[in-house]
Amino acid sequence: MADSVETQLQLAGGNDALLLRRWRGAGDPVLYVHGATFPSALSFGYRFSGRSWADDLHARGFDVWGFDFLGFGGSTRPQPMHASAAEGAPFGRAREAAAQIEAVVDHISRERGGARVHVVAHSWGTIAAGLFAGNHAAAVGRLVLFGPVVRRRLERLPSPEGIGAWREVSIADQLKRFVEDVPPSHPPVLIEPDLAEWGPAYLATDVDAIQRSPPAVRIPSGPQADIIAAWSGQLAYDPRRVSAPTLIVRGEWDNLCRYDDAAWLIGALGSRETADVVVPRATHLMHLERGREALFAATADWLTASSS
Repeated sequence: MADSVETQLQLAGGNDALLLRRWRGAGDPVLYVHGATFPSALSFGYRFSGRSWADDLHARGFDVWGFDFLGFGGSTRPQPMHASAAEGAPFGRAREAAAQIEAVVDHISRERGGARVHVVAHSWGTIAAGLFAGNHAAAVGRLVLFGPVVRRRLERLPSPEGIGAWREVSIADQLKRFVEDVPPSHPPVLIEPDLAEWGPAYLATDVDAIQRSPPAVRIPSGPQADIIAAWSGQLAYDPRRVSAPTLIVRGEWDNLCRYDDAAWLIGALGSRETADVVVPRATHLMHLERGREALFAATADWLTASSS
């Protein structure tokens, strides 16, 4: 099974760089866009029993790519992330993230002779990917939105601008979030229910994590601000501008992307080709769960349709 090759992509206009991972293949290029709290190596590239989602797509012939947004994993942690207090505007909002996706897609397209790039995005990453896809239709082949965060109209949410530039997330915080949507009577669905290996690997993505009490990874607050804004009625992109063939894939127990959320997004998209796949007994984190094979298959089938 091929390992990824890591490179640093320097961003224009400054000293920041994105960590890129590539599982080189001869088929269509596919880019994974991670979510709000952990980078590509801990999601798309994380192996259980020696196999990851990236490995699955690579084995099917795709040229597979992933990257970390600024402030995550192996990418630069800009100055706002180093301040002793999380004061200031949330760092890493959708507009900044979409510009980073654009830089990565431009790089992939140059590497692949101008080819369109399929995009697979998870959770908050679907907001940034939707904004990018709406503004750069010619660059995107097919689109997979895994557990997308969409517009809701909730009241009494905090102001998106008032939550600080960054926040810190512990292993316990992650585990609580990972299991909260599983029915109490149902056995655990996480492949690693106690995060015994994933948890330390998560802390290792931030060299300062172990010095905090409890140990925790510092991440940008921009994704959380975008989710608050979306649930207050202000989604950061207009789905009508997204024309790429789009698949929504979500877990039966995903409380961040419910049936009415998916129905709203399907109806709002500008694409003429859409689908909504629901994976039974799975949550918002099904790429780390026992139901992940259904996620892998649905994604691959959708992307493969581009060549049929």
